[in-house]
Amino acid sequence: MIELIFSDRCNGCSQCVTACPSNVLAVGSDGKPRIADQSACQTCFMCELYCHSDALYVHPDCEQPVSLDPAQVLASGLVGQYRRDSGWDEFASDPRYENQHWRMEGIFVLARELATH
Repeated sequence: MIELIFSDRCNGCSQCVTACPSNVLAVGSDGKPRIADQSACQTCFMCELYCHSDALYVHPDCEQPVSLDPAQVLASGLVGQYRRDSGWDEFASDPRYENQHWRMEGIFVLARELATH
């Protein structure tokens, strides 16, 4: 479930808001994303994948929110791990991180279409 947004890392592109299939995120008055409906989070990690700034952290517990220390999460190296391990963006040319998400593109397209209806 989405737990943290590091506003100091966020560039305000809102790609995470657009990528979220269940409208968990919204753009705040400062132009940056905020968690609008945490309970709707499906723990799909789409927001993390589309965040080039590594400004989001989704905890793998999809059932309930957890209390996290943002400084500990940053120090742990977990921020950006899903995007890196999925071989997205700057990691695409690194053979250690083979991107297999192309297999899910049809599902992602359907989820985005359903979210807009």
